[in-house]
Amino acid sequence: MTTALITGSTAGIGAAFARRLAAQGHNLVLVARDTKRLGEQATELHDRHGIEADVLVADLSTEAGIAAVEERLGDRTHPVDLLVNNAGFGNKGRYLEVSMADELTMLKVHIEAVLRLTSAATESMCSRGRGGVINVASVAAFVPRGTYGASKAWVVQFTQGAARDLAGSGVRLMALCPGFVRTEFHQRAGMGTDNIPGWMWLDADKLVATALTDLARGKTVSIPDPRYKALMGVVKLTPRGLLGGMSSRTGRKYGPQ
Repeated sequence: MTTALITGSTAGIGAAFARRLAAQGHNLVLVARDTKRLGEQATELHDRHGIEADVLVADLSTEAGIAAVEERLGDRTHPVDLLVNNAGFGNKGRYLEVSMADELTMLKVHIEAVLRLTSAATESMCSRGRGGVINVASVAAFVPRGTYGASKAWVVQFTQGAARDLAGSGVRLMALCPGFVRTEFHQRAGMGTDNIPGWMWLDADKLVATALTDLARGKTVSIPDPRYKALMGVVKLTPRGLLGGMSSRTGRKYGPQ
């Protein structure tokens, strides 16, 4: 049986990955900050699917948290075959409205943790000649819209570059770029969602199913919904200056309240 490690596993997209992978028979290493929720999740998945679900309590905004997950990924006696870098959050407010401490914390989770955990995982995977990494980004990566989008743009560029460098190693890397998903993300950031049209919302379980299929097909970027694929096609054809103004207005309409 293979083992998948999922960060931010107790809610939203991370929880959907855990459900799907457990149902497919994968053992899991569940990573999050909440000890109680991790324990409940591990017990439920073990009882329902008969898989082994280990828990690792770690805060990826801290050095100790990142180091603990790095150590687990580097364990050659209990190898991880799939890493899902899903942990992340958003800050409410525009640039200069958010404290520098909060901005740096977000970059620690979205960039430093992703870089270090991907590196720890792929080093071990390359030695075995197989494995996969899914780095959860966002369609916000493709529009000029604040530091959140900038951090996710880094995730996409890093993942594509690493995938190119590791081509032929047996290790696959993919950036997953969803749109709005019904999770705890907006609530935790204090963002209102009542003004977001219904058609823009994605189902986390369907999103994960598409993502795993795209990884198996060797894609390096997955936009797991035809609606958002069409929107991103328009984005590619829109001049950057115009796009910046449009994304700013859209952010005020559909963004934090």
